[in-house]
Amino acid sequence: MVLINLRQMAKHQSGTIKSVKVGGELGRRIREMGLVPGTEITIQGRAPLNDPVALRVMGGTLTLRNNEADYIMVETEPED
Repeated sequence: MVLINLRQMAKHQSGTIKSVKVGGELGRRIREMGLVPGTEITIQGRAPLNDPVALRVMGGTLTLRNNEADYIMVETEPED
């Protein structure tokens, strides 16, 4: 298993959130969206300029800007 931030994940790559490294209003908003440690996520796609990123989380789809994704650490399988 490899620990990377969410921004570095490739399309269709899956992983488990290990930590959210931001506090305050942004940290609260991220956690309220269900992005908490232990949550399984899959990258659905990215906009043409790679921002924002679309995530599949708990049967729904969320979008995050890259500056928000930078704070989320995800454990994934290494890509070959």
